[in-house]
Amino acid sequence: MDFLPTWPIELNTMTSFSILLVAGAIGGYLAHTIRWLPSITGFMLLGYIAGPSGVNLLSVDALSSSRVIIDIALGLILYRLGLSLDIKTVLRSQYLLFATILETVATLLAVYFVLRYFNISNLTAALIAAICTSSSPAVLIHVGHELGAKGPVTDSAGSLVALNNVISFLVFSALLPVGHIEAGASWQVIVFQPLYRLLGSFLLAIIIGYGLHYLILATRETKQYRLALVIGATMLALGLANALVLSILFAPLALGIIVRNIEHENLVSNIEFGETFELFFIVLFVFAGANLHVHELIQYAPAAIALVFARGLSKWLGVFVAAKSYRIPTRAAVSTGLLLVPMAGLAIGLVQTTGQLFPQEIATVSALVLGAVAIFETIGPLVAAWAFKHSGEAGKKEA
Repeated sequence: MDFLPTWPIELNTMTSFSILLVAGAIGGYLAHTIRWLPSITGFMLLGYIAGPSGVNLLSVDALSSSRVIIDIALGLILYRLGLSLDIKTVLRSQYLLFATILETVATLLAVYFVLRYFNISNLTAALIAAICTSSSPAVLIHVGHELGAKGPVTDSAGSLVALNNVISFLVFSALLPVGHIEAGASWQVIVFQPLYRLLGSFLLAIIIGYGLHYLILATRETKQYRLALVIGATMLALGLANALVLSILFAPLALGIIVRNIEHENLVSNIEFGETFELFFIVLFVFAGANLHVHELIQYAPAAIALVFARGLSKWLGVFVAAKSYRIPTRAAVSTGLLLVPMAGLAIGLVQTTGQLFPQEIATVSALVLGAVAIFETIGPLVAAWAFKHSGEAGKKEA
């Protein structure tokens, strides 16, 4: 009876994808029935129930097999975030520059010294501080879209989140030589590996970005195919970054930034992803919920909770002080700072990068960052929803 399947049946990538979508749809429906609950929280709740810590419908192996789907989802979200960063606008806005410098430096120092207080080593504390500089683009984009938010607070938050993620990756890359020195790597690895990952990812994004730009111009009469070209270009960036051992996080983010800033007519930047894009948010947050490990949070609870407070307060306070320095209304200052509090996708990706490059650091980095992410992903959608409503920009997109 060799033609019969083995038992128990092993879930493949397609089956895992279907479970992620169905669980997300059910979670979204539950959130819809509870009006104050953001859909992201519903996605994560059903993910947690379906995951290894729940009924184990999505086992550790099943989650591992669906990793490629999550990479695609996160890559497209990072690309879309990159589109929100207009470098000329940022350079003209002293407020955005000051806010970025103030809140990122405050976050780096606050997280680093809090972790040192808990006797975390210098390198590990620095790596975690760099990771915690990032903010969640998925929460910002999804909750903003769900509430129909539009206005200066929404635009400023998008630019700040994009800048946060760029700075997080740059600081993380700057720390790689220190990690290689402690690991006893050769001088070639110490010097060239961080440069290769950073500059290689950026160069790849430039090549694909210009290629996409000119391809869109050459086919401008057929608007219906532009979305296919954009998704194809983003997938190409992800695939080549993976094949060339570059960063599958920085490449799509840089691609979005480059596309936005080389355009004159915004033919690509203004492309609407439509309701289909919701699928990528669903699988990303159901996956995140399935990967929540309560025991890790309990084990490192004091340090993780202190990290959450240090990061959240430093980001909010940094933006608030910068905003008030430029006489921005208090309501807008409070809301913009809160929209930087959620942390998820990029942080998880950098934890995985840490494990690949520095296996000796991964246990502590993973436990603390994922513990903090568990808290931020739980409260983040609620905080973001309140911030959009408090700013007065919720519903303006539909008006």
